[in-house]
Amino acid sequence: MGPSEKVRVRFAPSPTGHLHVGGARTALFNWLFARRHGGVFVLRIEDTDRVRSDQESFRGILEAMRWLRLDWDEGPGVGGPHGPYIQSERRSRYDAAADALLSKGKAYACTCPAELLAQRRKEAEDGGSGYRYEGTCRHRVGEPRPGQPHVLRMIVPDGGDVGWEDGVRGDVRFPRNEIEDIVLLKSDGFPTYNFAAVVDDAAMGVTDILRGDDHISNTPRQLILYDLLGAPRPRFAHLPMILGPDGQRLSKRHGASSVQAFRDEGILPEAMFNFLALLGWSPGDGRELFPRRELIEAFSLDRVSKGAATFNREKLQWMNGQYFRRLPAGERIELAREEISRRGVPVDGKPDPFWSRLIDAFGERFQKPADAWALGGFLFRDVDPDDEARERLGTWPDGAQRLERLAGRLESIEDDSTEGTESALRGLAGEMGLKAGDLIHPARIALTGRTQSIGIFDVMALLGREETVRRLRRFAGGQGSQKGGGSRGAEKGG
Repeated sequence: MGPSEKVRVRFAPSPTGHLHVGGARTALFNWLFARRHGGVFVLRIEDTDRVRSDQESFRGILEAMRWLRLDWDEGPGVGGPHGPYIQSERRSRYDAAADALLSKGKAYACTCPAELLAQRRKEAEDGGSGYRYEGTCRHRVGEPRPGQPHVLRMIVPDGGDVGWEDGVRGDVRFPRNEIEDIVLLKSDGFPTYNFAAVVDDAAMGVTDILRGDDHISNTPRQLILYDLLGAPRPRFAHLPMILGPDGQRLSKRHGASSVQAFRDEGILPEAMFNFLALLGWSPGDGRELFPRRELIEAFSLDRVSKGAATFNREKLQWMNGQYFRRLPAGERIELAREEISRRGVPVDGKPDPFWSRLIDAFGERFQKPADAWALGGFLFRDVDPDDEARERLGTWPDGAQRLERLAGRLESIEDDSTEGTESALRGLAGEMGLKAGDLIHPARIALTGRTQSIGIFDVMALLGREETVRRLRRFAGGQGSQKGGGSRGAEKGG
C-alpha cells in the first residue's frame, strides 16, 4: 500500500436469498479493514443473475447490514444515504468495456450452441476430466458481433502462470493453460459475474478485495481481465471458509445460517458482530469480547487464519449472554415485556417493581428475549406439570396434603414479604418433620409446572400471595385425583 493511497474495499452480495453468516463475515472484515485504514467501504448489489435475483432478498441484505451497523460510504443514493450501487443499473458500462475489448482484438463473439457445450462438458466430467472451451470461435477475433445468438468471450493469453501475493494465503499461482476463454457477456446481453465485478472494481477504484476462498478460482480469470482492460490490479485476500461442527460447509442443515434468522432468535447485533469477527481471525492475545472500536484498532490481515473456521453455536449463545447482561436493566425489562406481549399476554397491568424483580430473578439465565417466556411464562397462565414433573410426583404420596397445608399457612401469615414467606414455609416443614426441600419441590411443580425454575420464593413473590395459594390448592386437588393439576391443558415446558 503506497503512502498516499486511500484504501477502497467493497462488499458485493447477490440478492438471491438471505444474507448468510459467511457473507456477513466477509462484509464485516471489509468494513473493519476500511475503518482500520481510514478508507472507504462500498456496498454493491450484484443482481445480473436475472433468474435468481429478487427484491425481497435485496431488501433483506440492506436490513441485515443495517442491523449489524455495517454502514457503507458511497453510492448513487438508492436504498439509503449512500447507495448501494446496483449492477443491473450499470449495463452501459459493461457494454462499453466489452466493445472496447472486441475492437482491440482481445475478445470475440462465440456462436457455439449452449447445448453442444453442455454436452461436451458432461462427457468430459463423465470421463473424469475437467472441461475447457476449445476456442472454436477464436477465428472470429477482429470481426464485428454477428446477428445470430452469441456470447462474448475474452482471449486468455498463452503460456506461463497467473499469480498474486494473497493477503492471507501468500503466493498463489494458476497455469494459464488451465483457464478457458471465459464468457464476458451472455447471450441475453447481461454481463457474467467475473466481467461485471472487474469492470466495477476498476471503475470504483477498489484497492483491496477481501472475499471467501471459494472465490479463489475466479481470481486468475479476473486478473487476466484487469490486464486486458488496462486497469491496475487490486490486492486480493481470500478468507477461510466457515464450517459447521461436522466439518461441512455451514448451511441450513446445521440450523439457522442467515443473519436474519439469528436476529429473530434474539441474538443481539453487537454479539453477532463480535462473534463473526472471531471466525477466522484472532487478536493474538486471547481476548474474546471486543467493543467495536477495539476491533477496528486490532484488525489486520496477518492474523486471519488460513484454515477453515468452525461455527460454534454454544459460543455465540454465551457471547450473546455476555452482551445481553451488559444492557441497562431498563432495556432488558423492555425486551422481556415485548417478548411476553408477543405471546398474546397483556403486560400493562404489571407494575415496574414486578418487572425489575423478574429480571433479577432470571439472573444469568436471561441471555436473549425468548428466555423471558421460557423462564417466566408460567407467571402469566395456569400450568400443568411437564413429563419430568409428573414422574417426580410419584415420589410424594402425600404431596396433596403437603401443598394444602402450605396453602393454608401462607394464607394465614401477616407478613407476606419474601422473608415472611420463606420463614412460614421453613417453619411448616419443621412442624411436619420434613426438610424445607420436601415442601419446596412439590410447591415448585404446583406453581411452575416444572422441577426447575427461578428461585421458589421469587416465584411466590412474583405470583403474589393470592395467586400462590390458588395454584397450590388447584394443584393439590388435581394431584389428589391423580390428574396432576388443572384441566386447562396449558403448554408443557413453560
